[in-house]
Parts: sequence; structure tokens; C-alpha cells
Amino acid sequence: MNTSIPGTGERTLVLAAGRAHPALAEDVAEELGIGLLPTSAYDFANSETYVRFGESVRGSDIFLLQSHTAPVNQWLMEHLLMVDAAKRASARTITVVAPFYAYARQDKKSRGREPISARLVADMLHTAGADRIMSVDLHTAQIQGFFDGPVDHLWAMPVLTDYVRTRVDTSNVTVVSPDAGRIRVAEQWAAKLGGGPLAFVHKTRDVTRPNQAVANRVVGDVEGRDCVLVDDLIDTGGTISEAAKVCMDAGAKSVIVAATHGVLSDPAAQRLSESGALEVVVTDTLPIPAEKRFESLTVLSIAPLIARAIREVFDDGSVTSLFDGNS
Repeated sequence: MNTSIPGTGERTLVLAAGRAHPALAEDVAEELGIGLLPTSAYDFANSETYVRFGESVRGSDIFLLQSHTAPVNQWLMEHLLMVDAAKRASARTITVVAPFYAYARQDKKSRGREPISARLVADMLHTAGADRIMSVDLHTAQIQGFFDGPVDHLWAMPVLTDYVRTRVDTSNVTVVSPDAGRIRVAEQWAAKLGGGPLAFVHKTRDVTRPNQAVANRVVGDVEGRDCVLVDDLIDTGGTISEAAKVCMDAGAKSVIVAATHGVLSDPAAQRLSESGALEVVVTDTLPIPAEKRFESLTVLSIAPLIARAIREVFDDGSVTSLFDGNS
């Protein structure tokens, strides 16, 4: 199978991937109708990483796909080395494709003397030689401004809403935000699911204690309704599980949880399976091994969306058009 797509003039599209999520990379390549660029990557005895492309990328438009899953620092470093290798191999343009962007939750200072780590990641990618970044559902939209170059912010909402619409009675849906800060996203979900009412879970968080929040009560009409609880990611599952329980305690007929990124750090699988949620729906922006899966978990493919966005960028088309202007 060819590992490149000839473009107009001398332009050529090449897709390469790191070791973090090979299944997604293979699916994206299949959607594009090409093979992945042969790449050698391994770790030395002292844990340093080595990367080398097996074919010339001179003059190509190369897309480097790596999802920053655990161990995040290892895969982020590998991604940086891939960018540097492509730059030194004279690639024409270098696009970083990070379906899950490392350190996205550290996008501002909550207290004094803290780093803004999401900005640092953008600076490192730029310094390494990246011309462009493509990612899916950044934790906050402001991260787009951290990178000195184009950022393609893809939305998984069409993938998720198309599926969820088949699982609920759209005339009886309330879309629930896990906190007040994501009401805007919940509004867009509600519009795509028939324009039903909104609700949000009032929660409190201690910024000195990571991965811990307390869901206090749900604000809005959920009694007797099918609730769709939406978020960008699920990490340890504490917040979203408590939110599901709060909705059920408030009289919800059912709860479906939908999120883009299934981080699913322990003990997320146990918490979610015991939360009372009818189904938990995520995409495969991150690898989800067998030990993190549970009976009510559904994993949707994000590969068609990423492949379409890559093709739009390569063809100088419109990524925004993929989302009806909502990007």
C-alpha cells in the first residue's frame, strides 16, 4: 500500500505515528487510504527515546499523530522527537495531531507560583518545529491561543450526538452539564438532540486536592426525564459518577454519560459501572485497554473525523465546515 497521497504540484501527504495509540493511527491511515510511514521508535536502557523515519519525508506535508495517554511524559517526549526528526529531514510542513492534548487541564494559574503547563506544551511543540496543531475537544478553547500558528480544534460532538440520538427519546431529553462552566457545550448538545431543557450539577472543588470534587445538587428539570450528562473527559470518574447519582436521586428516568476522552484512571471503571448510568459513551481518542472496560461502556471511533480534517488541511479546504461553523 502507498504511504503517501500525491497532491497538487509536488505536494505529498504523509502520516506517521508514535507508539502511544497504534490502533487509532492505523484506523486514520485506512480512512485516508494510505499506509503509515515506517517508523523506528524504541527506548534505550536509561529510558531515553529514539525515533527515526524509515523513508524520506523531504518536501512532504507530514502529519504526526500521537495521543498523549499515560505515561504522558514519555509519549509527549516521543512526539517532540518526531517533530524534530521531521524538521531535520526537510519536511515541507509539520502538523502535530494530538487527539488528546497533554496537560490541557493546566491551562491557567489557580494559585500563585503555578505553571501554565498547557502553554508550555504548545511552546515546546513550536520550538521543536511544528507548524500546526490539530486536537480534539481541548479542555478549554483558550489553549488555541497558546500556539503561535494555526490550531485545528476538532469537535467530537457530531460523533457522540449521532450515536446518543439513537439511544434516547429525544422528546424527553434533558442535557446535563457536570458544572456551570460547561453550560455552553450543553446548549449545543441540547440543540442537536431536539432542543430540550438544560440542567447543571452544582459542585465544589478544592484546588489543592487533584481529581476530587463534590456534586451537591442538580439545578434544572430532570425528574422523569432521560438525562444526557456531557463532559470533555472522564479521568478517575469521581465527578461524573457523583453527578449521575445526583440526577438519579433527583428523579431522572435514566442517565447516559457522554464524553470525548476516556482517560479512565483507576478506579474509574468501578465507579462508572456502579454509578447507575445506563451507558457511558466515549471516543477512542485514547487507547482503552481491556482492564479499563466495563459492560456499560461504548467506545466510538474518532478516526473518520480526524482523517477528514487531515484531508481538509492538506487540500487547503475548510476544517470549520466539518462542524457547521462550530469550530
